[in-house]
Amino acid sequence: MWIAPETTDPVMFHQSTRKSVGYFGAVRLRDGKFTHLREDQKFNAVTFLVFLKQLKQIACRSGRRVVVILDNARYHHGKLHKDWRALHCEQFQLRYLPHYSPELNPIERVWKLARRKCLHNGHFEELSQVTDAVENQFTTWHNPNQPLRQLSAIT
Repeated sequence: MWIAPETTDPVMFHQSTRKSVGYFGAVRLRDGKFTHLREDQKFNAVTFLVFLKQLKQIACRSGRRVVVILDNARYHHGKLHKDWRALHCEQFQLRYLPHYSPELNPIERVWKLARRKCLHNGHFEELSQVTDAVENQFTTWHNPNQPLRQLSAIT
């Protein structure tokens, strides 16, 4: 099972001039493996479909059925990708958290940790410095890891 983090307030990392970059991401609950996709423009049904296709390609390699837990951002239910979701629903299912319950979304804990590890007590002159710091951390989380597994645990 994977958890995916898109919320009505997607994860955004800022530099001092308030320029920002956002990320789609997911953590595999079984072992804490993290995958992400940088989004420089905006979060919408088109960009979410790109992430879904990437996640499906990564998550379905084992042939096991995959369940992705999401919140109820509008673009998660987009008509644009309704047919794609229906086509892949046997192997790649999307399950939605109750409305207005971001505290139930375990990926929010991952975003909080990423901000703390990468951005707290730092000053970034350029947005590229922010993305470098964040993506270096994400790279270390790409392999299965216990801290993200524990952080993302649904209890």
